[in-house]
Amino acid sequence: MADLDFYFDPVCPFAWMTSKWVREVARQRDYDVEWRFISLRMVNVDVDYATHFPAGYERGHTAGLELLRVAAAVRHDHGGGAVGALYAGYGAELFDSAPGRQADLHRDPEGFVSPILARVGLPVGLAGAVSETAFDTEIRGETDRALALTGRDVGTPILHFQPPSGAALFGPVISRLPGPDDAVELWDHVVALARFGGFAELKRSLRETPQLRAFGVEEGQVGVEEEWQAGHRRDAVGT
Repeated sequence: MADLDFYFDPVCPFAWMTSKWVREVARQRDYDVEWRFISLRMVNVDVDYATHFPAGYERGHTAGLELLRVAAAVRHDHGGGAVGALYAGYGAELFDSAPGRQADLHRDPEGFVSPILARVGLPVGLAGAVSETAFDTEIRGETDRALALTGRDVGTPILHFQPPSGAALFGPVISRLPGPDDAVELWDHVVALARFGGFAELKRSLRETPQLRAFGVEEGQVGVEEEWQAGHRRDAVGT
């Protein structure tokens, strides 16, 4: 049994930042993490993207679902451990490289995934799963399971501590990767909140632009603080 279930959508930059923090803590504390699926496209299935999101978000969320189909195929053929390596490959390519890779994913998802699979030692042929809608039932079930743990008014990531009976929280949403010592301290604080049965929510919509190269923020820099709601920058403030 894993110490933590981490529910992610590959196209969410904040999930990626949180996952890097979780990997650092897991390395220090010898935790076992199970990487699980939550699809933002399925979470927002009843939402009118044209009125609720900036331009391009529907294609972006659909691309996330396509990447999750490949992850589901990987899990089916190679086990859950391989999903963590694939997600690391996704995130490094989408967010820790130069800007523009998101556009490449949107234009040619299979071509985007193929070299990532090769780099992490998985069969390149699994890239064809981007269009395999047969995996959607599995992804939808896992998405529903994540939302059943927290309620539906959340985004990604969702962390489920000590499953199956432990508490689950949306977040933490972080814009910078803490150093090794601070990573463990932050972890201990988050776990303490999760363990308190009456804890419900801490939240603010002001966020720094994530400390990711894809957003033009290099390591050691601090991104501009912006107004974010529902996980995206608001057009009203010119972002």
